[in-house]
Amino acid sequence: MAITQAIANAFKKQLLEGDANFKSSGGDKFKLALYTSSATLNSSTTAFTTSGEVSNTGTYASGGGALAGQNTSIASGVAIVDFADLSFTGVTLTARGAMIYNTSSAVTNAAVAILDFGADKTATSGTFTIQFPAFTTAAAILRISG
Repeated sequence: MAITQAIANAFKKQLLEGDANFKSSGGDKFKLALYTSSATLNSSTTAFTTSGEVSNTGTYASGGGALAGQNTSIASGVAIVDFADLSFTGVTLTARGAMIYNTSSAVTNAAVAILDFGADKTATSGTFTIQFPAFTTAAAILRISG
């Protein structure tokens, strides 16, 4: 089993077909689910799956949490997307990676990005926070350049 960081191939197609809307107001809704090292997630992943997902604990429930504060920008020919950090409280879990997915009706639960944490990350009776990188053309979580 392995988690390989990638932008989902299905998401690339959604972009070309106009099925992903990252507007901060009125745009699609996105979620982030956490996965154990037993999950197999990569660029071929098409949609949210419970296979390998961490167990319900504290405020973490199957399907993960809603991403908020989405924002877009473009500079120097690079389009970027950002989300507010996401925390799950009162949890005891170990996660190796995550999936960002789109919950809008046009592409229900379609995979957007697979995140590999590089190693297991653990919280014990505490808070597990996904801290998104800086909202810059060099670091944003989603970047499109040409």
